[in-house]
Amino acid sequence: MPQHAQNTRVCRDCDGFPTVAITTGTRHADGTRATLRVTCPTCKGTGHTAPASVLARAGR
Repeated sequence: MPQHAQNTRVCRDCDGFPTVAITTGTRHADGTRATLRVTCPTCKGTGHTAPASVLARAGR
């Protein structure tokens, strides 16, 4: 009997790529590029959103 993997929801803002490196355009003394690491503010760098049962429900 096949086992089904639990589906985790991918963050809709970062599409599962929670951390990116952005080059600043400058170079270090050894010739490598200076980069900034930026994480997704929505998922806090996890790449996944919280399941619906964890989210607070507003309204009726």
